Amino acid sequence: MLTLHRAAFVLPDPADPTAPSIADGAVVVRGGLVEAVGPYGELAVAHPGARVRDWGAAVLAPGLRNPYGHWLLERAYHPDPREEVGVEPVADGLAGCTDETRCGASARRGLQRMLGYGVTAVAGPFERASVRTAVARSGVVGLPGSSVSSDASDVPDASGVSGVSGWWGGGGAGPLDPLAVLSFEEASYGRVAAGGRADFAVFAVAGDGSAEPMAGGCLATVLGGRLVYRRR
Repeated sequence: MLTLHRAAFVLPDPADPTAPSIADGAVVVRGGLVEAVGPYGELAVAHPGARVRDWGAAVLAPGLRNPYGHWLLERAYHPDPREEVGVEPVADGLAGCTDETRCGASARRGLQRMLGYGVTAVAGPFERASVRTAVARSGVVGLPGSSVSSDASDVPDASGVSGVSGWWGGGGAGPLDPLAVLSFEEASYGRVAAGGRADFAVFAVAGDGSAEPMAGGCLATVLGGRLVYRRR
């Protein structure tokens, strides 16, 4: 089945300054691949039977790369809502833990929360078998290790506020939302191009008429053509 994702702006390759944005653009997805990228009007005429997802005044672009995956998935603990201890990662909550079931469950919850920020790729290294399995099954692309480190005073929490107690710098510690610490050009991963895997995200815009995604403003995430997150 064909799906046509429409947005006020489509940014096929934010990391390339010569790649223009497409106003009132669209992406056609067939199965797990992108079939076409271009102006909505042209693609709607060319694919009259496609199901349309209209995201309105939003930016559709490649998903984000989270460089803090090792720390977030192998050292931080993501609480189960039934534990009633909040939803923020507990720093070093898995340090010394040998319970692979607990580690895998925490990683699955962490990955699910990352999808809510438009993350489609996450950097390792992933040393725990349960975490590697969680990443593979999530559909998120697992990347080689990152050397990113942070100063505690500069690492925002999930809302993007710097200097929040509970975030530790060094060792690759960082937030679930890459846009809290990286520019969109730095954080974006891959391109949205015909023939490529249909991995992308939709973001609220930073301002009227702007094609700049808002930090924390992810509206939807698509992995392999599947809508895996949609803001309620």
